Amino acid sequence: MNINPVAHFPQMIAPEKHSGGANIDVFSPYDEHLIATVASSNEMAVEQALCNAAALFASKQDWLTTVHRIAILERAISLMQEQAEALAALAAEEGGKPIIDSRIEMVRCIDSIRICVDTLRTKSATAPVMGTNTASNHRIAWVEQEPIGVVLAVSAFNHPLNLIAHQIAPAIAVGCPVIIKPAKDTPLSCIQLVKIFHAAGLPEAWCQWIIPATTALSEALVSDQRVAFFSFIGSAKVGWYLRSKLAAGTRCALEHGGVAPVIVAQDVDVDAAMQGFIKGAFYHAGQVCVSIQRMFVHASIARDLANKIAQQASALHVGNPLSEKTDVGPLIRASEVKRIQSWVDEAVASGGLLLCGGKRVDQHCFAPTVIFGPSASSKVSTMEIFGPVVCIYPFTDLDAAIAQANALEVAFQAAVYTQTIDTALYVSSRLAASTVMVNDHTAFRVDWMPFAGLKHSGLATGGIPYTMHDMQTEKMTVIYSTALKG
Repeated sequence: MNINPVAHFPQMIAPEKHSGGANIDVFSPYDEHLIATVASSNEMAVEQALCNAAALFASKQDWLTTVHRIAILERAISLMQEQAEALAALAAEEGGKPIIDSRIEMVRCIDSIRICVDTLRTKSATAPVMGTNTASNHRIAWVEQEPIGVVLAVSAFNHPLNLIAHQIAPAIAVGCPVIIKPAKDTPLSCIQLVKIFHAAGLPEAWCQWIIPATTALSEALVSDQRVAFFSFIGSAKVGWYLRSKLAAGTRCALEHGGVAPVIVAQDVDVDAAMQGFIKGAFYHAGQVCVSIQRMFVHASIARDLANKIAQQASALHVGNPLSEKTDVGPLIRASEVKRIQSWVDEAVASGGLLLCGGKRVDQHCFAPTVIFGPSASSKVSTMEIFGPVVCIYPFTDLDAAIAQANALEVAFQAAVYTQTIDTALYVSSRLAASTVMVNDHTAFRVDWMPFAGLKHSGLATGGIPYTMHDMQTEKMTVIYSTALKG
């Protein structure tokens, strides 16, 4: 995989592989050097992609067998392993995640493909029992799983390898033609993964990448009646809007963000917890939908704990994502640095105590920031900052802290830190969250577990096996025969 600073990726929608719209420049978020250009998709390319996918699904005799799909996935794993370092470096360069973390993402990406294979080999539908009463006598039934149809996936920038894997690999695994629209900021990793699937033996039309040239074209693509399943990862505002535009019958899964709360009890093992606090708050510069943002800490230890977090946050190396020394890379766009600065300034002006950070490092990076006791009505307390900022709120009443943690219209992953099992169970049962971590940070995830936002945070459940389930339908066959014993 050779990518030079002026590499160009033309539109690859068969059969007119050269067709497309204006070029999109892909810049490094760290220093804005031009990495590559990518052709956007004009109206003809969008329509051709939909025609290709719909025709494949309509021709059932040409569906890929399970054996064939498993072989493709296994070959893709081998190719990804061979190219792992180059893919990780590309993801770091275009997305800004430090190379040490991008390598871990690449390992997860490969594992996500492997989970697809494992799920195909181990999961099966359960048929209803027959022959247990007069009505069901002399009958036997079984259930088969079939692909739902054309899958359209719209992805986000922050995990340009593994998010793409989570959206297109399940579709390939279950036999759905898939069209993937990567984020404009990070399309190169997606394109390389699609190429790997093609090199592994997947016919090109079964997996097509596309970047519509206009917002109107993107909306037309999403709302097309040929789309059977819509997978979206991104902001709540865009996700809920696009859901409202889906054609009748189109199923969907939406993954948005949260303002992850952590309850820290008086008996927390601070030394054991500190690494998780730092990782959960500052991993990928906080550009993660389940990053630690709000920590409700018992008042007896709150200030000391906040000072320790600030001390370790100040020691993190901020800078070039391709450097082996970097812990925190750039924000995806310079405009995000300005926005985060304004939110932090507002929090401090309204009474929050700035313990570290609170300023840009350069045009593209923001220093890891710890704010003690910001106003409950400030933006950092009520909205997802998507940046390297964590806030500490002292509490004396546990129920009041839980109520404050639950007060927002978003709910995703949360955490509680305590050495007392009763406290852990009490808090876990009362936090508004789809998952509660005990003595672990909110950003923990393995790729086979359920991953779901509640309320404004999303719809349906992510995680490889769950996505594969959503991309399939169940067909039951019932046979009547007097040869069956009554």
